[in-house]
Amino acid sequence: MPVTHEPGSTPPQYLVARLRRALAEDPRTAELGVQVHIRGSVVVLDGEVTSAERKQRLEDAVRELVPDAAIHNEVRVGTPVQPGPSEELR
Repeated sequence: MPVTHEPGSTPPQYLVARLRRALAEDPRTAELGVQVHIRGSVVVLDGEVTSAERKQRLEDAVRELVPDAAIHNEVRVGTPVQPGPSEELR
C-alpha cells in the first residue's frame, strides 16, 4: 500500500488510524502511547517504550502492513517508572 495519496489509494489519515489501531491491538506491540505520522511518503513512529525490542517490534508490525513504505522509527527507549509508595486514603 503506497503512503502517498494517489487516486484509488488510502488517504493518509485513514492509514494513520489503521496503523495506530494495529499497534494498539497487536499482542506483540500493544502500544497506545506511540504516535504515527505520515510525512510525505514516510511513516514516522514517535513516542517512548521500555525496551529496544519493543521499539523494533513496532517497526516490524508497521512494515508488515505497509511493506513498501519508508519508516522512520523515532521511538525513544526509556526506563520504566517504578511506582511510588502507596498512599493511605482516609
